[in-house]
Amino acid sequence: MEGKRFKRQSSLIFYFLKGSKRFFVASMLFGAFVAILDLVNPRIIAYTVDAVIGEEEVGLPVFLQKLADTAGGAAYFRTHLHVIAFVIAGVALLAVLCRYAFRMFNARGEEKLVRNMRDTLYDHIIHLPVSWHNENQTGDIIQRCTSDVDTVRRFLAEQLTNLVRVVILIVLSIVFMLSINPRLAMIAISLVPVIILYSLFFHNSIGKSFQKVDDMEGRLSAMAQENLTGVRVVRAFGRESYERERFGKANEKYVGMWVKLMQLLSIFWATGDLVSGAQVMLVIAFGVTFCVKGSLTTGELIAFISYNAMLTWPVRSLGRVISEMSKAGISIERIRYIMNSEEEKNPENAVETDMAGDIAFEHVSFSYPLKEAEGSNGVEPEDKGADSEKLVRVLDDVTFKIPAGETVGILGGTGSGKSTLMQLLDRLLEIDEEKGCGGRITIGDTDIKNVNRKYLREHIGMVLQEPYLFSGTIAENIAITDGDEKKDIDMENVKAAAKVAALDEAIEKFTKGYETYVGERGVTLSGGQKQRTAIAQMLLRKPPIMIFDDSLSAVDAETDAKIRSALKEKSKDTTTILIAHRISTLMHADKIIVLDHGRVVQQGTHDEPIARDGLYRRIFELQQPA
Repeated sequence: MEGKRFKRQSSLIFYFLKGSKRFFVASMLFGAFVAILDLVNPRIIAYTVDAVIGEEEVGLPVFLQKLADTAGGAAYFRTHLHVIAFVIAGVALLAVLCRYAFRMFNARGEEKLVRNMRDTLYDHIIHLPVSWHNENQTGDIIQRCTSDVDTVRRFLAEQLTNLVRVVILIVLSIVFMLSINPRLAMIAISLVPVIILYSLFFHNSIGKSFQKVDDMEGRLSAMAQENLTGVRVVRAFGRESYERERFGKANEKYVGMWVKLMQLLSIFWATGDLVSGAQVMLVIAFGVTFCVKGSLTTGELIAFISYNAMLTWPVRSLGRVISEMSKAGISIERIRYIMNSEEEKNPENAVETDMAGDIAFEHVSFSYPLKEAEGSNGVEPEDKGADSEKLVRVLDDVTFKIPAGETVGILGGTGSGKSTLMQLLDRLLEIDEEKGCGGRITIGDTDIKNVNRKYLREHIGMVLQEPYLFSGTIAENIAITDGDEKKDIDMENVKAAAKVAALDEAIEKFTKGYETYVGERGVTLSGGQKQRTAIAQMLLRKPPIMIFDDSLSAVDAETDAKIRSALKEKSKDTTTILIAHRISTLMHADKIIVLDHGRVVQQGTHDEPIARDGLYRRIFELQQPA
């Protein structure tokens, strides 16, 4: 999918249809057979009423007439009516078998299509850059991958595959009606353009309404996802009533949109019912009149009414296809937005450099778009004008060097750019000069822009302040970074990593030990236990570069010191970067870098910045016991 672009909705649909196209083609083929077989019996019934029972000189279509003549014609059938009954039953049975094949192939194609869409979307989304995820709400992404996928599935499987059958029914119904009575056929056909025209008239309005409903559903899903994820925060601050009221207002707005849409659809379908009913009434009224005048036989009227019913339903179905097309078009466009979002790419001839080299930040500057800075959940500002394109400078001409194998501490206030530095090093964020960024980052004199992303991230271990744990056992969470090809967990390595992370004693106190189940996002563990689990995850990989992004903030000072001591002993040749607000965590580092408003204001060992008046000494004095 790398570099793939879908300029049209049709190109995206055909891409998703890979693997299921043959089933839909077979489905449409059997649908065509069903349509043809449905058209045969009315002519046989008309022939029976007029020629066999009524003894009138009427015939069948050429191919059916030849079969009837071969059997002995109307005279034979008068004495063998059971033969006609068997023929009608046989045609009906054959139609049933074709319907079964139609639905079977349709169902198989439908399920393969959905599986392909979900797999492709999931694979594409997990390869999109972090900046994309910052700009898009998780709930909305989930809604696009579930509700919108289902809408596209329904349209392709329930509407589009019926299109061939519908077209055949319309064309052959008109042909047969013209062959029976051209004047009555013209009366029946006269209102067909009206049905098509009003369907087209409603198409745009329905499409716009569906778009509003889909967007609102995405926002509602995002709100529900945020509240369910942060339910502990909601309960802790007694915000249940507020969040319930907020969700209720959004839900009321969503329901109101659906009511308006249903009103529009009701008008659409009621108009269709009115026009279709008028058409059927005209056919019956004029048909009876023609029968009384002798220009139409009873059998022909029965066949004509059957064909008219077959014409009315397909024409109405075309209206439904147009209606569903409006909804599916919006859903496809929302999915196309995801599929057209550019995945992370490796440069041509990407290298795999020695990751044990020196790390250098050279005049690095970085800015976030204003819409990212305005909300932690990536919600775009209401104003879509020029302000939404403004940039917020986070790093400004940052330059420093981290010698290989040393431990470096980074200190700074909230928003000083500490975490941004590390995300740039791991290429979760990119230095893009077009977006107000500049400078370069090297490892062993190799610009990280030229390093294979997967290789780079495999050799940089990062523990975040708020680690994310998956549902599963503690052992499974620790071993999650130990390579996806390994089927069995190496408990010896898991326990060794847990010991260095000072987690082993806490695990041994659990009834099930390492088999203790961790709930969603690690909800059953304390903040410190989650951080230490994340540290153990990283240690299991034994990366040459380790980053602790304020990941010791939830542990006490004694455990903090114990972890750092174990790390120093077990990772002597590893380059370690400690980001922290606690001076005691950083004071024994080989070098300390102090950031203030995105700029490096102090560098050196603990004794150097502490000897001068500045941010480092002020924080140190504030943290000293009274």
